[in-house]
Amino acid sequence: MTDPVLNDISHRRFNLLRGSWVLVSPHRTKRPWQGMQESPSKTTLPEYDPKCYLCPSNTRANGEQNPKFENTFVFVNDYSAVMEEQQEYRPDSKDGSLASRLLRAEAVTGKCYVICFSPSHNLTLADMSPAQIVPIIQTWTNIYVAHLDPKSPLAKLASAMNIPQLPQGPLAPPNAQYRYMQIFENKGTAMGCSNPHPHGQIWTTTSLPEEPANELVQLSKYRKDHGGSHMLVDYADLESNEKTRTVFENESFWAGVPYWAVWPFEIMIVPRQHKRSLVDFTQNERAQLAETIAEITRRYDNLFETQFPYSMGLHQAPLTGTADEIESSHFHIHFYPPLLRSATVRKFQVGYEMMAEPQRDITPEQAAERLRACDGELYRRKLEASPVRNGVNGVNGVNGVNGTNGVHGTNGVNGVNGVNGVNGHH
Repeated sequence: MTDPVLNDISHRRFNLLRGSWVLVSPHRTKRPWQGMQESPSKTTLPEYDPKCYLCPSNTRANGEQNPKFENTFVFVNDYSAVMEEQQEYRPDSKDGSLASRLLRAEAVTGKCYVICFSPSHNLTLADMSPAQIVPIIQTWTNIYVAHLDPKSPLAKLASAMNIPQLPQGPLAPPNAQYRYMQIFENKGTAMGCSNPHPHGQIWTTTSLPEEPANELVQLSKYRKDHGGSHMLVDYADLESNEKTRTVFENESFWAGVPYWAVWPFEIMIVPRQHKRSLVDFTQNERAQLAETIAEITRRYDNLFETQFPYSMGLHQAPLTGTADEIESSHFHIHFYPPLLRSATVRKFQVGYEMMAEPQRDITPEQAAERLRACDGELYRRKLEASPVRNGVNGVNGVNGVNGTNGVHGTNGVNGVNGVNGVNGHH
């Protein structure tokens, strides 16, 4: 068990997954806040937006028209961070000069995709049922399999899988064998999301990026040092028994605030058994992963009764790699949300965090306790069922002061476009 004295003293915690430290300062939660406050989303999105580049049948920024999709929809990113074709770059040879000694660069090619989670413009993961999330996991798996090295043991396993094809048909194959695939979602303008239609991204690159590379070093080292045991299997077992940082768990997955969490309400989802990548999951395990994602994202939204922003990403085995890299990899999902005290106060990684090491105020145990208490029905559905309270859709309104988009109501004083409001008093 974690020593309760850590709830009251400044201390450091070691991130075994990255080989780094984080400073924890529980007493700082008592300080007054007069700094920047975010403006939470105050608008109710429609199911379809004719101006949205990601809605079915609409025209995207590059002039291409989306099909009238009814499930997930995947396309090559119109503004990809990496390209399949580009001018060749050959680094200068190491000739002993200062430039060759100090300045290094390497070309990176790849392919980037966008995945629309559904045709609905207003259906986030928190709004979805597990059954609605399963097709997203299947789409992730489908694209991962399409980019696997044919010589990888994962490719051989994938050939025997029964994963439904993409509703739109197979994607054009990549031009090269890429090293890694990063699947992620940025939710909310606070995380830089440029379009509110719920969607994720998939970047494949010829390089192994820093974060998964650092984790892979630690996972491999732990496996070698502990007789073949897998770090995250052991960790999920420990956390499941200790309970204090657990937010949700089912037969196949543990989800909670990591002991070494940096972000206030950071979450990690970990399979209880060793799973190298998406292709290792059975149909039942994909359903349980969908249940876990639904539970976490709903609790996030319920915590501050807002569309909770976060960056979420999957870490798994590289598309191509050594036998040790593949076997040491353990699938897991990170959620990095910025909100700290409320829907308007966020955590900034600045100053000490940038110059020294990460720091957090609220302890992981306190964060997990708060998220555990946020189970149950999504707050928005409760508000929709009880619209007659202090404005539109709830006590003091939705995500605003006493109303939505206005004081005491929506777009007007004390109500919706008028005095004393529609469907409610004040």
